[in-house]
Amino acid sequence: MRQAVEAQVLNPHCELGEHGLRQILTDVIEEVRQSVDQDIDGAEILHSLLNASWLQSLLKVYECLQRYLRDSPAPALDYASGLSFQLLIDIRALPGCSEEAKELYRLLRQPHLQALLSAHDTVAQKDYEPVLPPMPDEVPEDEEATRIVCLVKNKQPLGATIKRNDITGEIFVARVIHGGLADRSGLLHAGDRIMEVNGFPVDGMEPEQVIQVQARSQGTIMFKVIPITERPVHNQTMLYVRSMTDYSPQQDPTIPCADAGMSFRKGDVLEIVDQTDSQWWQAKKLPSNMACAGLIPSAGLLKRKQREFWWSQPYLPHACIQTLSTVEEEEDMMAIDDRCVEADEEAFESDELREDEDDFSGNIEGIYLVGFRRSMRLCRRRSHSTTHPSCHTRNPSGCSSAFSSPYEEVVRHQRHPQDPQRLIALIGPSGVGVNELRRRLIEMSPSIFQGPIPHTTRAPKGYEESGREYYFTSREIFDNMVYNNCFLEYGEYKGNMYGTSIDAVKEVLNSEKICVIDIEPNAIQAVRTHDLRAYIIYVKPPSVEHLRETRQDSYITTNYYVNRPFKDEDFQEIEESARKIESHFGQFFDHMIVNDDLQDSCVQLLTAVRKAQDEPQWVPASWIRPTSES
Repeated sequence: MRQAVEAQVLNPHCELGEHGLRQILTDVIEEVRQSVDQDIDGAEILHSLLNASWLQSLLKVYECLQRYLRDSPAPALDYASGLSFQLLIDIRALPGCSEEAKELYRLLRQPHLQALLSAHDTVAQKDYEPVLPPMPDEVPEDEEATRIVCLVKNKQPLGATIKRNDITGEIFVARVIHGGLADRSGLLHAGDRIMEVNGFPVDGMEPEQVIQVQARSQGTIMFKVIPITERPVHNQTMLYVRSMTDYSPQQDPTIPCADAGMSFRKGDVLEIVDQTDSQWWQAKKLPSNMACAGLIPSAGLLKRKQREFWWSQPYLPHACIQTLSTVEEEEDMMAIDDRCVEADEEAFESDELREDEDDFSGNIEGIYLVGFRRSMRLCRRRSHSTTHPSCHTRNPSGCSSAFSSPYEEVVRHQRHPQDPQRLIALIGPSGVGVNELRRRLIEMSPSIFQGPIPHTTRAPKGYEESGREYYFTSREIFDNMVYNNCFLEYGEYKGNMYGTSIDAVKEVLNSEKICVIDIEPNAIQAVRTHDLRAYIIYVKPPSVEHLRETRQDSYITTNYYVNRPFKDEDFQEIEESARKIESHFGQFFDHMIVNDDLQDSCVQLLTAVRKAQDEPQWVPASWIRPTSES
């Protein structure tokens, strides 16, 4: 049998029949199967290969091609379109058409059928090869090779910028925008010299004049270009970044082409598609349905622009270490962080306050709600101006690098079900109801949500236990923890130190619960780390008018008053504080909730928390590929 197979292969002109090749393969498979039974080396692999479905399909295609070469189909006529047109004329001329004739008339007039008949005639007449103009009789020896590029105009931009050589007056393609018409055609490249546009010579013209010539074109645009001899090789890897600043090309006088620029705001996720130019990258804003990319400054260029802008401005302290007023200052000079400690929207503490310290710690079926005491919250508000470490000492790879770099590399990541739950960090201006939202979320399901247990240096009361309401420790140990950067936040109240440690947060996460904390803005970088991977939810206040309506019967706790009613100036300060937080830290927000209705906000918060745990999120690349500094 093997000799017969070899004869068939060596003599390809012999007739195998419609299923001849597949029959030979079947015989070979049977012989190989017998070799497998005899335990011959390699026979089992060969047998599985010959039984592959793709090989069977490939042989079927081969046999169909062989039949086509043997019996090539020939068109019955090559003027089907003309015949169809004549039929339409004849049917229309009939005095009384039958229903069948009318239906045939409608079918023949359908655009898709006319296009099909036209394509049939083109193939039948073999009229699909391009017709090139004849070569001129005399071609100058020194004439450079040119290319004719014809592009069909549509509603999308051409996607290419041009520049003029000031010495020679020649017009060149400056850059081709990724995803634009020119880029998709693959016919225009950066560096190509443009000779003519729709037959108009452009040498010596200004770029604006060339654009006007192109704008007047209808239907198609024809370029005569001299191709660049050495085209640069693009070896770009896809890069995704989160913007740390705002940018508007219309306000940037240095951008090569403002119309080709792309604006973005803090927190936008950008897909960098081209970094060939070290100064100007090409990017798309996500999510986006735009095919064409836009120009944005590179990281180095934008950092230089920021530095130049900062030097031109009056000195302002860094947002992370800006000193806020203390309780010793006059009331009208106090910042919102010291004045509006927290709104008591549901009188959460009013009935539970203890006379000796005005503290409270909730208890739901044996589960304590920790971290809600007024002393803990007050010390956090004062921590700005007392002993809170600056961003540089707390997280050298975090705050300083995040604020100095205009782009943060991010990746799309989904938490593995076996990984710890993501930390939920709530942030918002004092008085907006952050503490109340956090309390309601934990009360809703204390077996799922929990807050970290704070540390304090004050002495425990008779009813308190270390590790339940607080971790009670000495001042020496607390100071040592501060020195070793063990706290996310800490501060002093009535001579006692209070703080939330990183280990307390990890303890909740390791217990397979979702840790929920509310933090001050300057603690954002402390929780945006590879270990904690916080999901930042910003609670934004509604309008001042809505604040006034919803907080008529609410109270506020300050350093001077316990549960006094809100004043109009409080609402103004809440709004101003929110504006500052968004301006300085908005790029780090993963989700935003407008707390105009407490019940609706709770539902939104719960939805956002579930989304953080179960859905893919854009996270810093350092979380997935941690560096030595992170």
